[in-house]
Amino acid sequence: MFYRLIGILVLGGSFALAWVMMSLNSFSSNPMQLPDAGVSYELMPGSSLSAVARDLEQRGYLESAFYFQLMARLDGQASRIQAGEYHLASGLTPKSLLALLVSGRVVSHTLTLVEGWSFQQVLVAVAGHQALKKTLSGLSDEEIMAKLGFPDMHPEGRFLPDTYHFPKGTSDLDFLRRAHRAMEQLLAREWASREPDLPLKSPYEALIIASIVEKETGRAEERPEIAGVFIRRLRKGMRLQTDPTVIYGMGKAFNGNIRRSDLRQDTPYNTYVHGGLPPTPISMPGADALHAVLHPAEGKSLYFVAKGDGYHHFSDTLAEHNKAVRKYQLKR
Repeated sequence: MFYRLIGILVLGGSFALAWVMMSLNSFSSNPMQLPDAGVSYELMPGSSLSAVARDLEQRGYLESAFYFQLMARLDGQASRIQAGEYHLASGLTPKSLLALLVSGRVVSHTLTLVEGWSFQQVLVAVAGHQALKKTLSGLSDEEIMAKLGFPDMHPEGRFLPDTYHFPKGTSDLDFLRRAHRAMEQLLAREWASREPDLPLKSPYEALIIASIVEKETGRAEERPEIAGVFIRRLRKGMRLQTDPTVIYGMGKAFNGNIRRSDLRQDTPYNTYVHGGLPPTPISMPGADALHAVLHPAEGKSLYFVAKGDGYHHFSDTLAEHNKAVRKYQLKR
């Protein structure tokens, strides 16, 4: 009788185990209860597998927290899930979910820094991005640069315009550090391969000129020629006489129009008043503008004027330039 009871218990246990394994297999391979568009799920740092399983069950995504934990432990993955933001797509199975949480393939967010932006525009874009962790609110430009490790560096032009990908929770400081490092690396490469005999003493001077070229035209094909004009002017000791530097020096006083009195205003950035380069860049130059400055187009032109269609007319002499101004600017 005793052995018969033991046999029954063993048989019953075997059936129970087989039933559990069949149920587990069905659970792990059947799609989760997710909306057609999927959902975003954030696994917080320090979260245990059991806490994640219970949370997913409470949200109605998982049929059984118990089976999810059992599946993970049998696979030896219970302690390998990684924190981050994940996209749970429609049709995802619990087995695929576990593989996703272990892989760390988190959602990638993007932020594009636009060529020609000022540092203040960069800060506005960074502060407005919901996926970035905010740590710089209320800090001055000098304090931000100090946190980046460059306390004596002016921030203008020091961050490379590009589209950056990052996971949710990346700090605004880490984002800026990455864009700053990207610009430093690009500037070093371009400076190392520059044309010989340029009237530029340092990579920083190239950055300054590139920031002006960036503001002068949105046409990539024109940048080498505009850069050539500025390089020839520097060689001849002529003033750059470029409106974007005047506008930058005016700051918030600029209302969309430059008057003759503005061209005579004595600011450090007024290249109609002062010879040589302005003290800092006036915008974030892109890779094309920087390359154009260090590989300027050959020629004799010393002047250019906007034609009104996004392009410029280039002139070798002042007389030709004045004629172009009358044609394109004064419409005479």
